[in-house]
Amino acid sequence: MKIAILPGDGIGTEIMAQALRVLNALELKFETEQALVGGAAYEAHGHPLPEATLKLAKDADAVLFGAVGDWKYDKLERALRPEQAILGLRKNLGLFANFRPAICYEQLTHASSLKPELVSGLDILLVRELTGDIYFGQPRGRRESPDGAFKGAEEAFDTMRYSRPEIERIAHVAFKAAQKRNKRVTSVDKANVLETFQFWRDVVTEVHAQYPDVELQHMYVDNAAMQLVKAPKSFDVIVTGNMFGDILSDEAAMLTGSIGMLPSASLNEAGRGLYEPSHGSAPDIAGKDLANPLATILSMAMMLRFSLNQPEAAGRVEAAVQQVLASGLRTADIWSAGTQRVGTRAMGDAVLAAITTKTITTKG
Repeated sequence: MKIAILPGDGIGTEIMAQALRVLNALELKFETEQALVGGAAYEAHGHPLPEATLKLAKDADAVLFGAVGDWKYDKLERALRPEQAILGLRKNLGLFANFRPAICYEQLTHASSLKPELVSGLDILLVRELTGDIYFGQPRGRRESPDGAFKGAEEAFDTMRYSRPEIERIAHVAFKAAQKRNKRVTSVDKANVLETFQFWRDVVTEVHAQYPDVELQHMYVDNAAMQLVKAPKSFDVIVTGNMFGDILSDEAAMLTGSIGMLPSASLNEAGRGLYEPSHGSAPDIAGKDLANPLATILSMAMMLRFSLNQPEAAGRVEAAVQQVLASGLRTADIWSAGTQRVGTRAMGDAVLAAITTKTITTKG
């Protein structure tokens, strides 16, 4: 089986290096091939997603992705900005289902923005539809306003739209995931204002009839945002559209202590996927040995489980991460008094030690 390795920009190269060290330590029989993406690809080839990179991703059984973006590219036309690479990969690979688990490890309850009693034992799975909604809807652009109070003024517009098949398939994914968890799904929408999401609610309700063992709750997105900080453990599986999922998944990340702890998987209908940390490229700390590599390492574990049929190896990686946290090692984003602060490389060393020797020692 083949894995496409796309480190990207900023801290992407550093966190990817640690994930690959852990992957190689598992001694599994996979072929890996690396390619440029994002700003690095633009510098070398004039495009954030060159044809060769896209072909590699299409031919691979899984894609392990770092992060893309840098402020210096913000003045480029939109089609050439690094972030367009990830959108292009989602579209061309048909990656419609995004899984973002928000798990608060017991050792990190005090790193959360909320009180420990609110997040202790937290385990939410956010299922985000990834290839529809306002991010991909057409038409979009700029023009002179054709009517209204500001007729003739310059305006910009995007189109929010969802088809029945798009909603049905992401609903099936969410209900099937819930069957393997606590059998509760919260569908998040804005049905009281948006026709698109009244349709979403109707279709999700219809699909739910096929899953009588799963409880379904509908919730407006503003209330969902509030409940995530008021009573986060009331959620099991959250399913929502592209834009709402983008926002809520980052909110959920902070419940866990740091977005640097959150992995993600984006899957297509064939089970092939792209795996990446939920955080960005953080160019301000790139090259400083400060980034937390655990989200990337955990994303690699998700890759082993979902696309490469290696659940035992995935479990070894996840157990190693928990052992490292239990040992008291912390990168800057999750550091607190009484724990040992380490850098990117040292955190990778610790996970590697947990896998290869099954013991970790800390200084002081």
